Amino acid sequence: MTGSILGNRVLRKEDPKFLTTGGQYVDDLLTEPLLAGAVHVTYVRSTVAHGRILSIDTSVAESMDGVIAVFTAESLGLQPENATYNPAAKRALLASDKVRFVGEPVAAIVTERPEQGEDAAEQVIIDYDVLEAVIDIEAAMETDTLIFDDIPNNVVFDTAAIGMPDISGDSFFDGCDVVVDGRFVNQRVAPCPLEVRGCAATWHDGRLVQWTSTQHAQGALKNIAKANGIDEALVRVITPDVGGGFGAKIGTYPEEVLLGTLAKQIGRPVRWRETRSESMVALGHGRAQIQYVRIGGSRDGQVHAVSAKILQDSGAWVDVGAVLAPFMTRPMLSGVYAIDRIECRTISIATNTTPTVAYRGAGRPEATALIERAMDLFAHELGLDPVEVRRKNLIAPFNEPHTTAIGQQYDVGNYEKSLDLVLERADYAALRAEQRARRERGDTKLLGIGVSTYVEITGGNSAGETARVEVQPTGRAIVYTGTSPHGQGHVTSWSMILNAETGIPLENIDVVWGDTDLVPVGGGTMGSRSLQQGGAAVHQAAVELIEKAKETAAQLLEASATDIVFDVDSAAFHVVGTPARSVGWSDVATASSPKEGIAHDTNFVAGGPTFPFGAHLAVVEVDRETGKTTLIKHVACDDAGKVLNPLILDGQIHGGIAQGAAQALLEEVRYDDDGNPITSNLADYAFISAAELPTFEVVHMETPTPRNPLGAKGIGESGTIGSTPAIQSAVIDALAHLGIRHIDMPATSERVWRALTSVST
Repeated sequence: MTGSILGNRVLRKEDPKFLTTGGQYVDDLLTEPLLAGAVHVTYVRSTVAHGRILSIDTSVAESMDGVIAVFTAESLGLQPENATYNPAAKRALLASDKVRFVGEPVAAIVTERPEQGEDAAEQVIIDYDVLEAVIDIEAAMETDTLIFDDIPNNVVFDTAAIGMPDISGDSFFDGCDVVVDGRFVNQRVAPCPLEVRGCAATWHDGRLVQWTSTQHAQGALKNIAKANGIDEALVRVITPDVGGGFGAKIGTYPEEVLLGTLAKQIGRPVRWRETRSESMVALGHGRAQIQYVRIGGSRDGQVHAVSAKILQDSGAWVDVGAVLAPFMTRPMLSGVYAIDRIECRTISIATNTTPTVAYRGAGRPEATALIERAMDLFAHELGLDPVEVRRKNLIAPFNEPHTTAIGQQYDVGNYEKSLDLVLERADYAALRAEQRARRERGDTKLLGIGVSTYVEITGGNSAGETARVEVQPTGRAIVYTGTSPHGQGHVTSWSMILNAETGIPLENIDVVWGDTDLVPVGGGTMGSRSLQQGGAAVHQAAVELIEKAKETAAQLLEASATDIVFDVDSAAFHVVGTPARSVGWSDVATASSPKEGIAHDTNFVAGGPTFPFGAHLAVVEVDRETGKTTLIKHVACDDAGKVLNPLILDGQIHGGIAQGAAQALLEEVRYDDDGNPITSNLADYAFISAAELPTFEVVHMETPTPRNPLGAKGIGESGTIGSTPAIQSAVIDALAHLGIRHIDMPATSERVWRALTSVST
């Protein structure tokens, strides 16, 4: 055997298309026959954060050129529905009784051309009884103003209410020599995919066909069918190329599921595409936690107890972010540390802001940020090096499952090795020496060094993933996958996996996803699950297909199937001991079915979630006079188990670091006291670019997991999880000698300057 392609830096097959003619996104479906004569939908959005709707006057808009119809909740007969995670929260797909955040859709306008809808939307007059806007989550629990009339204190979910223990108080820290408290803000951020949301829908032969920019076509189908009151068999969802999602495109939104109803009302196909400003206020946000933390231990740096109370901003709806983020934060609070006692209570609170949803990492970055900041505060209190305090508390290397004090079971880990690799690459001792020298000289540019060690959970979906491998009579293969790419390189990765098992050349392999008629069952792409579940499903389908093909090959070779062997290098079947006479995939496929070839379907169920881990080191320069912070160095070791393609791995790590750096230094969704968003476009919202980033240094390390045959763990979110606390810690470390112990993210120039001013006066 010449060796497997797996583990090699294979250039992405999909890139020539994206770099030349470009992808085909929802907006590019201009020649789709089923969308001929499509009209455009524009949503009229609330301009107040909280108010009762007294009346909606659409008469002027209805009379304007190009306007076909204007719809409201009343005209469509839409009724308030219960939120999945709290039935007491109710809303209609178009606001009917109240509006609860700026940007909430109130009416839908259908026009011949999109610009006509924009003009008409300005002429829809909505009369509100404006109510107090509740923006701050701590204030939301104290106010008499209720966002949902049947939910007291605006608390929409509380782990104490479902039987999870509350935090214990001072007694929890009995025996600790040192106890340190912290309040950390993990700020609200906007996903900002370069392709904003878009859909097109039509009715054809009694079925609803909908194209949508989503991370999970099969999940979207269920919600679309429900909204239209039809059987799922009467819906087809098609996902073209998707220009980014970051978790916010996992679920569906009112603007998307209403399109089928609008298309039926007017009897024509419809299109909808939001603007960037709409995306900033109506596409779900992420993070948005306030964390109260207490950490205690001995004076030698050993941590014994951690207690956390986490307040999660749900926004104006009880969407998945109200539950997913805190429920993923809680079990990962131990991080990579052997802590004796851990407790946590999470409370989700409604506010008059954009609802929170899944966002890259969804709870795991928040958990890492919490424990890493706590470790830094603990080390600072003791006057010890933060790296040495971490090292002292690391869980020892393990190859069998390890259960933490909070009850989470990790698969495999060697946390100290990843830390050592990063420290060695960065030359930690030299960095500390340079930092001391600058401080002694009184340099204006202060050097800060931040280190984070982390572990996260990926691939936790126990339902498994589907794959179908089909080999045509020509010998060409098609992979049908239940996961869906939006930048992850599935076409290349799945082709590599199939090639490694079948010997079929990469250029002869196609990958199909995101069409529910072709792939009716699938778990989508989220939670860093694709390779370890979707890729493992392709591997399993290929292995099983070979066994199936041996039956046909045996007939062609006039032998027993038990005597047939498959040679991957020649991609041929032969009788054991006689390789000179063989049959290839084309022969087997033609013999199986001259028209359709040979195919096999499978469902792979993993042995459990996997736990990628690693360490990051960030170096920043902080200008003492202005507060300006510059990230000048970043070293990352992200252990994602067995590596399929180092090129794709590095790309995912680079993207993750960039997104983590953006949160640490720049990004924050902000509202004024009346609930008006003041970061509603990319001029006001600090979106990071290459100009703010150094060249990342990636250190490779592989600790394969036993929970799938590829040995792979997730990598799509790890870079974000490790980088954010490292960079935040670096900023604080630069100022620690001045008496500054904490600065909340984002560490903007203004925020750093104010911290410097506070200690100099």
